Amino acid sequence: MSKRLFSEFDSVSSKQWKQKIQFDLKGADYNETLVWNTNDDISVKPFYHSDDFDEFPKPSKTKATAWNICETIFVANAEKSNLKALDSISRGADSIKFIIPSEDISIESLLESINVLSIPIHFELQFLSPDFVKKIVSFSEKENIYINTDIIGNLAKAGNWFENLNNDFSKFETIVNLTHSFSIETSLYQNAGANTVQQLAYTLAHANEYLNRLGNEQPLNVIFNVSIGTNYFFEIAKLRALRLLWDTLATEYQINTDCHIFATPTKRNKTLYDYNTNLLRTTTECMSAILGGTNTISNLPYDAIYRKPNEFGDRIARNQLLVLKHESYFNKVNNPSDGAYYIESITNQLAEKALELFKYIEIHGGFLNQLKDGTIQRKIKESAAKEQEQFNTGKEVLLGTNKHPNEKNKMKDQLELYPFLKTNKRKTLIQPILEKRLSENLEQKRLKNEN
Repeated sequence: MSKRLFSEFDSVSSKQWKQKIQFDLKGADYNETLVWNTNDDISVKPFYHSDDFDEFPKPSKTKATAWNICETIFVANAEKSNLKALDSISRGADSIKFIIPSEDISIESLLESINVLSIPIHFELQFLSPDFVKKIVSFSEKENIYINTDIIGNLAKAGNWFENLNNDFSKFETIVNLTHSFSIETSLYQNAGANTVQQLAYTLAHANEYLNRLGNEQPLNVIFNVSIGTNYFFEIAKLRALRLLWDTLATEYQINTDCHIFATPTKRNKTLYDYNTNLLRTTTECMSAILGGTNTISNLPYDAIYRKPNEFGDRIARNQLLVLKHESYFNKVNNPSDGAYYIESITNQLAEKALELFKYIEIHGGFLNQLKDGTIQRKIKESAAKEQEQFNTGKEVLLGTNKHPNEKNKMKDQLELYPFLKTNKRKTLIQPILEKRLSENLEQKRLKNEN
């Protein structure tokens, strides 16, 4: 029936569509009127067609039916954090991420009564200790435990190694031998203002620094911690491009071409005033993450930039994901964005441009070398400044902040956390990459003028 129905219509080529559009434009230039360029220098066309592809893209390996809802918990007290984790699991969390500040934390107490065979556990250690990692590995099954070990990420963010280059890499290699995994903290680049191509290229170059030292370790598993921005389709394409790029790099090293993507909404576009709009932003960002093929999502509470972790904010953040997963059918199709001409085209363009930039970085000494000479920091600053200018002039809109602000909204008495960039004067080996939200300058002025 469907074949007879569609056989009644002649196919229309991309050229015919364009001719029709140009006729309707009545003399206006097609490229100037309908084609626009992103900050990544990618041209976005008014329509996409199968003619755009020499061969149709292969199906992706993503499994959107299997993504996990993760609750992130900062561990100040092992017993309290354990109770919070158990409560989150009972309320729908599929996974837990513990941020551990020191080696004094008891792993036994932290994981008490948590079924690590069915609940994946992520550990973000704010220190470098093979002995502590041994405790984690000996206590639980390796297959469901993810330990974030990223010494270069720490260098980029803090400006210093934990100790020094040699000691850090020695401990890093010991941890990798224990866990057969390492992580790449890519969210730093997004939150600092890097464009999408830069994020992908820096992530690949960052990973390549480790692979250069580790060589061919076949069972190696890699975790990419990614921040998801507000450009809906481009963020879907970004995650898809990341998998393509990692597959290319891992194939060269003859190691595991699969990776685990851990996604969190970006902080860069979150606002202090009219903070309920953050709920809308995080919802669409989580949608992008799911459609892009992420494995695990930890949502950002709407009040995270100015309020300490609280039961209400955490519950709402978790419920956003529960609604997407169980009521919005975002866990019913494994590769929902496959075959969408627009997304496929953006994916390919992002991957190609990121690969070019990656090659440039490698030719000029590699990622660490460019961090040390300040090239990476300078390029991110340039991208951030361009985006900031767009926000300041209203081209980049954050509703409720630089467009349609509610002047009656007062926030001075609600601040439990300092919501702006903190700078501490100290000696660093390199210039750190600093995360900064777009609306910070405007918000500081509004706070100052509050009655």
